[in-house]
Amino acid sequence: MSERRFRATTAFQRYIANPLTRLMPFQTLLETTGRVSGQPRRTPLGGRRVGESFWLVSEFGTKSQYVRNIQADPRVRVRIGGRWHHGTAHLLPDDDPVARLRTLPKGNSMAVKALGTQLLTIRVDLTD
Repeated sequence: MSERRFRATTAFQRYIANPLTRLMPFQTLLETTGRVSGQPRRTPLGGRRVGESFWLVSEFGTKSQYVRNIQADPRVRVRIGGRWHHGTAHLLPDDDPVARLRTLPKGNSMAVKALGTQLLTIRVDLTD
């Protein structure tokens, strides 16, 4: 069941939700560098800035394309409130992602928890 949920969710996100939400000027975006193409890849997501860090939880962990890109090159950009910030992403497998979701925006957290099969906390240390 989880593999079917993963495929259905990622297809919906890739072809319907992400193209639409990327157009929204204040949608939070994570920009990674494609590990094969070397091209910028922008993924709409939810999370929260806390001081000089941005926190998020990936619903599919290392199966998510943006997480695989981070593993290849942790230098990222995050668009928060319409402004881009450079940073370095860190995968935190020892962090409790369910507890972390309780500290992040509720709407996105509910979706991640409901659809996710391999939750993984990510912290981006912002440099500007």
